[in-house]
Amino acid sequence: MDRPSIKNEDQYDALREKGYSQEKAARIANTPDAGKKGGKASPYEKWTKNELYEQAKNVEIEGRSKMTKQELIHALRNN
Repeated sequence: MDRPSIKNEDQYDALREKGYSQEKAARIANTPDAGKKGGKASPYEKWTKNELYEQAKNVEIEGRSKMTKQELIHALRNN
């Protein structure tokens, strides 16, 4: 399998060392602001369904177009 294009190499390498698959590590490392610390993002429950959908799109969650808000939250937290 070819290695995907990575935006945050350090984060990708750290995730791979923790045992994440190439695909999952790449999705996380390529998510905008994924490596930022500080907990300033509001909980997913406060996001609109459209914001959740866009985030699911950014991390390439399949089936997102048919998901409810709760399903999107679950998929984002468990993907």
